[in-house]
Amino acid sequence: MEVKSLEKTIGYKFHNKTLVKTALTHSSFINEKSCSNNNERLEFLGDAVLELVISEYLYKKFPEKLEGELTKIRAKIVCTESLSTVSAKNNLGRYVYMGKGEENTGGRERRSILANTFEAVTGAVYLDGGLEEARKFILRFLKKNINDAANGKLIFDYKTRLQEVAQQRQGSIVEYRVEKETGPEHNKIFYVDLLLDSKLIGKGDGKNKKEAEQKAAYNGLSFLGVLNEK
Repeated sequence: MEVKSLEKTIGYKFHNKTLVKTALTHSSFINEKSCSNNNERLEFLGDAVLELVISEYLYKKFPEKLEGELTKIRAKIVCTESLSTVSAKNNLGRYVYMGKGEENTGGRERRSILANTFEAVTGAVYLDGGLEEARKFILRFLKKNINDAANGKLIFDYKTRLQEVAQQRQGSIVEYRVEKETGPEHNKIFYVDLLLDSKLIGKGDGKNKKEAEQKAAYNGLSFLGVLNEK
């Protein structure tokens, strides 16, 4: 693994190279190589550091937003989709030590592994350089997601994610229904209900049906408890 290449990618040089190697070691590699350390503890730490840094940033940046709003914004930023997208854009998956079985089944592109890797690297940067370096690292990669989330523009393909969940449930049926439309023709708002096997699990609204359906899918995934699934 090219440590220097990773350091260049993330914009941080580690003093303790063992930390970064641990941060990039998936549990499947441990199982095959009989090593002792994987990245799960660093992932645990990184998750907490992410929440602290992002909470502080939101608190200072958006003084007009209430606690409930800030909580929802933070949830979108630290969810698997957000972290895995940033991780994938920067090719962090290529650096991960993982077992052959995991790699052969698409592990380097798997959302959960990419998100967990970002959290583990965050934890490693925090231990190696302290909170200020961790803050720089987090904001370097997530500032756009933070601002987009605060402005309601951070939308991932939640419909596809929901469809994947439905398929895992042995053919569950996903249905989107336009509940109502309001406003003039040039400025309509669409309201959509999301049903899974005829059960209402989410609602969404938007300036077009696609946006409303994405929001409904996001709320449906939250309802099912899988949106932040690691």
